[in-house]
Amino acid sequence: MVDLDWKAKIVSSDLPNKSPKLSNKLQISIPAIPFRGVSNITPTPASDSSCSAYEHCFRLPELHQIWNRKEFPNWKTESILKPALQALEITFRFISTVLSDARPYANRRELTRRIESLTTSQIELIAIIIEDEAEGGTTRGTAPIVDLSKTSEGSLLPRLATWQTSEDVAQKILYSIECEMRRCPYTLGLGEPNLTGKPNLEYDAVCRPNEIHALKKSPYDHINNQENQSLYTTHQILESWIHVAKQIIQRVTERIESKEFSRAANDCYLVERIWKLLAEIEDLHLLVDPDDFLRLKNQLQMRSLDEPAPFCFRSRELVEITKSCKELKHKVPEILGVEVDPTGGPRIQEAAMRLYREKREFEKVYLLQALQAIEGALKRFFYAYKQVLVVVMGSLEAKGNGVLVSSESCDSLTQLFLEPTYFPSLDAAKTFLGESWGHRQHSGMERRSRRKQ
Repeated sequence: MVDLDWKAKIVSSDLPNKSPKLSNKLQISIPAIPFRGVSNITPTPASDSSCSAYEHCFRLPELHQIWNRKEFPNWKTESILKPALQALEITFRFISTVLSDARPYANRRELTRRIESLTTSQIELIAIIIEDEAEGGTTRGTAPIVDLSKTSEGSLLPRLATWQTSEDVAQKILYSIECEMRRCPYTLGLGEPNLTGKPNLEYDAVCRPNEIHALKKSPYDHINNQENQSLYTTHQILESWIHVAKQIIQRVTERIESKEFSRAANDCYLVERIWKLLAEIEDLHLLVDPDDFLRLKNQLQMRSLDEPAPFCFRSRELVEITKSCKELKHKVPEILGVEVDPTGGPRIQEAAMRLYREKREFEKVYLLQALQAIEGALKRFFYAYKQVLVVVMGSLEAKGNGVLVSSESCDSLTQLFLEPTYFPSLDAAKTFLGESWGHRQHSGMERRSRRKQ
């Protein structure tokens, strides 16, 4: 556990009396923030019964079977790209659902724009994954590709392009695919223009769109509520990208251990983007009809008086990737090439300061910056999620089971985005580095002033 005045303590107890880098005259005063009830925590999933009900509601066990099936043993990127493509395919189904909504009061215009934006974000991430694959010596050229004349027969996107209601949306997506895949060695084969004549991914064999669309019916499809299908589809997209993030975080660890720091940094920035994408997916709930959604909430019995955990913690994999992202802090000493000082000294902080100032091993700087970017994106996700809960269900729900939070404590969501930094040594290194430059500038101004006198 890290106590609340860690910044004050690290600058008072970890700083040696004499430092070759900083003058003894340099003094830094960082007041402790008197904020109670927030500390580094380990998120825990909801009860097994709640998690199992959540998984059943969105048919996650069946999706996991499709995600985990290995059909191309020589293609290492399959476990990452397959669920990403399946999330995109489910999004095509969501477009059909939204445009088929007959409710006159549904905000179809704004929801369509949001889904277009979400689709473009997913295509961008898929392109980044494929670009990384092309840069790797062991992964380049291993993807299943076919001649450019063979396109997908099972995807919904070509069909959406022929439906008058969705034609403009589908055409926009096809041009997005064309633009985002320009740096990739192959394209998706969904009917995009393919102006450069690239080979196509064997989309139907990888994505299995027919199997994905076979799961389009919710176990509670008998409930007569239009928001039911929207909620079901949104969470299938969300869980698919959570699974992608899980695979990439595992690869980050492997690349750090094999000293591939530049590629590990690329993966970290990809994880950061996925956290932002997850927030974009959750934002779709802001456009639900309040009355229909709250009625659905009670029809599905989404609220349990015996369940204190937030609804998002019913996703076991969301909790898992949250823990994994926090645990990446233990890789910092390995990246810096130092061991943790058992006496609590500032060994890691000093190594980070040297790394930042010398600018020789810039791949390590990229990686450390990317790790902190993940932290920022993770905390923003949980902050944004809490705001979505407030807007959609009311502030009482956002505080967890209707239990009011006192000024002495915080609910689990608030703790996640208010807890101290996961990387106190990097934080302290930047604090001291910034202060040292300020001290040098001040000293230089004093010397110039004396010379003028």
